[in-house]
Amino acid sequence: MNSRLRSTADAVDGATVLTVEGTLDSISYGKLRDSIVKAALDEPRAVIVDITNLAVPAESAVAVFTSARWHIARWPDVPLLLVCGTESSRDMLYRNGITRYVPVYAGVRQAVDIAAQQPVPGRRRIRAELIPDASSVAMARRLVAEWLHAWSRAELTPVAKIIVTSLVENAVRHAGGATALRLESKGDEVTVAVEDASGVPASFKEKALGNDELSSLKIVDAVCRTWGCSPTPSGKVVWCVVGPENRL
Repeated sequence: MNSRLRSTADAVDGATVLTVEGTLDSISYGKLRDSIVKAALDEPRAVIVDITNLAVPAESAVAVFTSARWHIARWPDVPLLLVCGTESSRDMLYRNGITRYVPVYAGVRQAVDIAAQQPVPGRRRIRAELIPDASSVAMARRLVAEWLHAWSRAELTPVAKIIVTSLVENAVRHAGGATALRLESKGDEVTVAVEDASGVPASFKEKALGNDELSSLKIVDAVCRTWGCSPTPSGKVVWCVVGPENRL
């Protein structure tokens, strides 16, 4: 994390508590947001951020917490809670509208107890390491088909194969290869996620020669509910959510 901020993470009753100290400003804003997103990717019961000892010279910087919530709201959909031990700082969060999206509590114990009362969503998930080269495309397609069959979600196999092919090929072309594949099932939706070792965010890219062929991510965008890119400690993960309406 940026030297302006110091952060420690602890597991408390299934939740991850991030204790943040230092100064939140335009320089440390992005690092704090990414640290919250990374904590959520491990899918704890909740991510609780203790900002009691965080200095915020410019109030507008607290928008980092709504930004982090926006990033994790669709996937992995982990609750985000704030803890602030000073009334004046809690008032600042209220004043800037943060609490409309992210609840704030006076103490860590209170936030942990609130998080413990929230139902844990029924979710299946599985992860496999991949070899970061083109050979991982076939392996990823095979694993997705096997996992969906085992979960009785075979109807989503065709679209999931298109997505995982596109994501892994994109990682090979632009990020040094895919390092891991992750599949999750929750309710009526399935999430396909591919990790790589590049910190460069995924974005739409057309072929260098400028023909009419769509980029991999534009294909993904056309066949899914939603997709996104989140930072990880070793690079990033590009994820895609599909539901019954995406069956092919």
